Amino acid sequence: MESVPVRCPVCGRDHAYSAPAYPCPCGEPTAPPLLRGAPAVRVLHRSWNDAWVTVRCASCAREDQWPQPELCCPCGTVLRLPVRPAATPPARDEPVSPAHIPLPRTAARPRPAFRPTVIRTGHDAVTAAGRYLTWLGYRDVGRPGAGPASGIDLRGDRVVARVDSSTLPAALRAVETLWLNALGASAAGVFFSLAGYAADARARADGVGLPLFVLDLAGVPQPVNGPADELVGAGA
Repeated sequence: MESVPVRCPVCGRDHAYSAPAYPCPCGEPTAPPLLRGAPAVRVLHRSWNDAWVTVRCASCAREDQWPQPELCCPCGTVLRLPVRPAATPPARDEPVSPAHIPLPRTAARPRPAFRPTVIRTGHDAVTAAGRYLTWLGYRDVGRPGAGPASGIDLRGDRVVARVDSSTLPAALRAVETLWLNALGASAAGVFFSLAGYAADARARADGVGLPLFVLDLAGVPQPVNGPADELVGAGA
């Protein structure tokens, strides 16, 4: 699996990042070829138009649009990873390999690798979050029925979740609303956001033990606080 070193320009943390792979129509796993050595770019504003890159399949040479690789640093900064243009053939020492999420070592039972869903719309974001909650071990995860509670996009056995697909960081009020809904339902609350979280929202979530995840356009949730790390490690 190919990975590239990434340094957050805000907090200075170092990361190793691997781009998610998806099957080409020919069946070959294909991932955006990361441009090694190029600095990551901080994402301040999102646009659906510039969130896609052209990727050529190494097996059949077909070109398709794929989500722009992104990484969420624990400090809350969202970074966009540069991708080698499709017209440039890959270097021999930079093979493109399929990526996966490592299985949590502390899980009670082994879980298969999570299979993400590409996000193009808000509906896709909710679908991706629902699949991830199911992968974590929650059962009967789905959209609430008629008249869902305010701030709840997904509900399952012992879990409620909010999925914020807007282009602005999730606000304090949204985090507090989810937390109160979870308390009222005697369930765990889990928050997913495409654009990250405001500083006060993250602080409140840390204080009440609410897991926060950032969804990239590849549909891969990334934990951004301690409660989220613990949830990924232990499962539901």
